[in-house]
Amino acid sequence: MSTRPPTPVADSPAEAHQAAPESGSGLQAGLKNRHLSMIAIGGVIGAGLFVGSGSGIAAAGPGILVSYALVGVMVVFVMRMLGEMAAANPTSGSFSAYADRALGRWAGFSIGWLYWFFWVVVLAVEATAGAKILEGWVPAVPQWAWALIVMTVLTATNLASVASYGEFEFWFAGIKVVAIGGFIVLGALAVFGVLPGAHNDAVGLAHLTDHGGFLPNGPGKILTGVLLVVFSFMGSEIVTLAAGESEDPERAVTRATNSVIWRIGVFYLGSILVVVSLLPWNDPAIAKDGSYVAALNTIGIPHAGQIMNVIVLTAVLSCLNSGLYTASRMAFSLGRRGDAPKAFGRTSPRGVPRAAILGSVVFGFVAVFFNYRYPDTVFHFLLNASGAIALFVWLVICCSQLRMRRIIVREAPERLRVRMWLYPYLTWATIAMIVFVLGYMLTDGTDGGGRDQVVVSVLVALGVIGVAVARQLLHKGRKDAVTSS
Repeated sequence: MSTRPPTPVADSPAEAHQAAPESGSGLQAGLKNRHLSMIAIGGVIGAGLFVGSGSGIAAAGPGILVSYALVGVMVVFVMRMLGEMAAANPTSGSFSAYADRALGRWAGFSIGWLYWFFWVVVLAVEATAGAKILEGWVPAVPQWAWALIVMTVLTATNLASVASYGEFEFWFAGIKVVAIGGFIVLGALAVFGVLPGAHNDAVGLAHLTDHGGFLPNGPGKILTGVLLVVFSFMGSEIVTLAAGESEDPERAVTRATNSVIWRIGVFYLGSILVVVSLLPWNDPAIAKDGSYVAALNTIGIPHAGQIMNVIVLTAVLSCLNSGLYTASRMAFSLGRRGDAPKAFGRTSPRGVPRAAILGSVVFGFVAVFFNYRYPDTVFHFLLNASGAIALFVWLVICCSQLRMRRIIVREAPERLRVRMWLYPYLTWATIAMIVFVLGYMLTDGTDGGGRDQVVVSVLVALGVIGVAVARQLLHKGRKDAVTSS
């Protein structure tokens, strides 16, 4: 069984519920330090980096580097805040549990279910993306069957044990890391003209400015780029959920938090810098083949498209594996706190929350069905409804940290091993950045664009908050009735 540090002493009966420790929950410390290290590194490398970067380059030109840097800084700050809270109290509920304690049960309930909903929709998106690649290789098997096979295999992996999840993710993430690392090394050699067979017509960094300048479409497109890349960073917080089932959660969280800067700097900024240095930002190949495939073709790598398909499939499987794990652990935490069916909070003898996993995957299968049967109506709504949840999660993390810092300092200052820089000023600055991005999304009126995502996501969030408040009032009413009788 995993051993967890005691949660700081609560000030009131209400806080006593919120601060209930997870020791004895049934989860086991099945994740090794190497699993956590690779989950932390691979968590920031999603399929969106490989697939979605081309549209950002087309919108902002080389200035997309500034977009990635701005979002990267925001994620670094958010992860630092989350790391502060997670190092003090590692738990499978992560930011949902901290919001429960810091802001109230309504907040923990709401953000927990919204985050679960986000990953359930992601399961459908990634299963479909993986199925398309596999169908291209084996067309005799229909796309829906590939989606079913992939979901079933990874469900079985997660049901077996947390160590099985960790081992699969270790290798999935390892392939992504090696692929990106190799791409950066080969690309850098080609950029400076020392790689045999490369076809770079502008040795050095000339492509950053020789086609209309660094900001060919104007500085305003940097913000457009922010909207296009912000959601590719979702997943960096997974390591704080997984830490609750690790051998040394405090050390794992501390290392992951401290390394987030170089992870974003190398994998995001490094790889995109290689792309825009090797190719003019307006090269048609970027839009046609994708930014990484176009860059590999320029380097002279044969069968670049198929190589990238293998890497993207690995990223998709990694995202599916982690998405199912993350959704189930959030459901487990909600079940433990009485905010989900009690069965979700139970574990098997091997420490696996089977009901939470099966409940999550059932809704994932439903979302996959909607994607195939009603892609332009029901599934389109689901995508829009989950579109801004990443930003909501980051906003809740910031707001929770403002209060949790004071609680930790008051009740257990020795547990403050990771500290947010320049507290509370950088916390407030990060809140302002997130609110600004949400506000700027409202200016994007394209079909399925930022405005639709923010509006629908806010409506769904208000509905979930309404349910949370109603449950809290109902519970209070019952408690008052029992007291008066």
